[in-house]
Amino acid sequence: MVRHLPNLLSALRLLAAPFAAWLIVHGHDIAALLVFAGASASDGLDGFIARRWGVTSAFGAWLDPAADKLLMLLCFGALFLIGMTPLWLVALVVARDLAIACGWLAIKLFSLPIATQPLFVGKASTLVQALYIFATLLLLAFDVSAPRLTQLAAWACGLLTVLSGCAYGGLFLRGILTGNRVA
Repeated sequence: MVRHLPNLLSALRLLAAPFAAWLIVHGHDIAALLVFAGASASDGLDGFIARRWGVTSAFGAWLDPAADKLLMLLCFGALFLIGMTPLWLVALVVARDLAIACGWLAIKLFSLPIATQPLFVGKASTLVQALYIFATLLLLAFDVSAPRLTQLAAWACGLLTVLSGCAYGGLFLRGILTGNRVA
């Protein structure tokens, strides 16, 4: 049973993503906060279980980040639709994830000698994005308006998203130009 638990948690997170976005768009703020918080917590839990009991798999290595990205992208999109997140931030998040996905696909399709391990700045960016969504949902759930805090959080999230995208782009370009395994 433990062997399948990480993939089950990732699959549940994958299913929770559109549900969380639907809850956001339809104004079910507390439910959206709870679903998002639970889905985000499952990300850490599935990784812990997989490492602790050595139950990693190639499928899980694909499913986990796919579930994370879908949760983030759908929630950012939903928050934009209700006017809580600026378009420029959604565009940065989407552009970064699309660029990373295209780079990963190119590495796999052309058997490029570039490692595809996550970077610390990438993990930090994902964490800050999750905290941004959580904080925004928290403000919505308790009907609190904090425009300066929201704007500052958006800028911090955007800055880390750009730094992360540049770091991955730099590794990809260095790998292409030098032909070395770079990460």
